Amino acid sequence: MHTEQEIAGGIHPSAIVSPKAHIGKNVTIEPFAVIGDNVTIGDGTIVGPHVVIKGWTTIGQDCHFYQGASIGEVPQDLKFKGEKSYTYIGDRTSIRECATVHRATGEGEETRIGNDCLLMAYTHVAHNCVVGNNVIMSNAAMIAGHVVVEDRAVIGGMAGVHQFVKIGRNAMVGGASKLVQDVVPYTIVDGRPAKAVGLNTVGISRAGIAPESRRRIKQAYRILYRSGLSLPQAIAVIEQEIGACDEVDHVLRFLRNAERGICRVRHEAE
Repeated sequence: MHTEQEIAGGIHPSAIVSPKAHIGKNVTIEPFAVIGDNVTIGDGTIVGPHVVIKGWTTIGQDCHFYQGASIGEVPQDLKFKGEKSYTYIGDRTSIRECATVHRATGEGEETRIGNDCLLMAYTHVAHNCVVGNNVIMSNAAMIAGHVVVEDRAVIGGMAGVHQFVKIGRNAMVGGASKLVQDVVPYTIVDGRPAKAVGLNTVGISRAGIAPESRRRIKQAYRILYRSGLSLPQAIAVIEQEIGACDEVDHVLRFLRNAERGICRVRHEAE
């Protein structure tokens, strides 16, 4: 529950804040924002003007929601029948103008966004998505239901991601790309449909990955994309020929669970 002191200190008189909402310390709620009954907002978060936060939504500390964002609204899913479902947003995440994040379909299910993310203007995160930490979605990028985006991935502006697609750790998606298959960790994909065009060397470097691990990632990429092997064959060769490290182990787990298949390499002729 928010107290009278908190209302006087940080909530604008024109904002509509349910008395059933749980508002942390030093929260700022700006003019004409709407906060629903079952919302929890962590300490230090800023809710900009005309932001709407509804449903069973829990927001971490020191987040910033810019004007017009809509968080925790019912999903755009014909299967949704009014069940109780959730939206979770971690700490220090910024969600820019007119972005939308919808709660999940399915009783007790959730849509989740991690810590230190940046969702730029007009981005959309659909029902049942799981977005990791340090993810950047550029303007008007949109991910459909049940998409998984792993840590430190970057999705370019106006990219569209098909439902159930997985985008791997430290991957980068080119602007205006169309994704219908999974994006292997540490790669760059681009195009319609998206194809692998190389390793995300800048992202790998910024992640602080050790030089030996970088070398092994590069070896794995060559086996996967340049050997002409099928995916099961490539997995077997990577296991046999490349020494174990966390990054390569993660790639192997990802490949084994790529139910939609992976974005294949773009050939020069294309």
